[in-house]
Amino acid sequence: MRKSLSDMTIQELWELFPIQLTEHKEYWNDWYQEEQEFLSSFLPKKVRIYHIGSTSIRGIRAKPIIDLLAEASLGDHQTIKELLLKNGYICMASSKNRMDFNKGYTPDGFAERVFHLHLRDFGDHDELYFRDYLNEHPEIAKEYEKLKLSLWKPFEHDRDGYTEQKTDFVRKYTQRAKKQYGKGKYK
Repeated sequence: MRKSLSDMTIQELWELFPIQLTEHKEYWNDWYQEEQEFLSSFLPKKVRIYHIGSTSIRGIRAKPIIDLLAEASLGDHQTIKELLLKNGYICMASSKNRMDFNKGYTPDGFAERVFHLHLRDFGDHDELYFRDYLNEHPEIAKEYEKLKLSLWKPFEHDRDGYTEQKTDFVRKYTQRAKKQYGKGKYK
């Protein structure tokens, strides 16, 4: 009898869902648009939804997982959580000000389309600065790709380690972006 995802250990999940990096695909933006339209069909109208993560950065390899940032007032987070759970998302992490959801994970591995949705309060959106900076600076985007490729195999079954190893790079260029764009860019 096969275990359900909720019964698997983190190690079992990382084995079933290893880090995979693929060439950039133009259709990732279409997948984002379609999911954004789906989410907008049932989420409160005030929610802002953005495409973030490496699939939103032109021309670099990425995990074929569409990252979405949903900004909403903290008072709406519980309602949004319930709506997401009713519409195919699984809550993976929850804290006072943030919730993370996944869609497209099955006991057999990844579905064709996989999404990570990061629910945040308005203004908690550093990923937008990083995304736009790398899209405007393709040479920095290629440095990021090179870093990710160097981490891929050593951390193939350790998502936390993979993410941790990228933190300094992401922080450095997010700060540069904030300096360049100003803090009010995404209001």
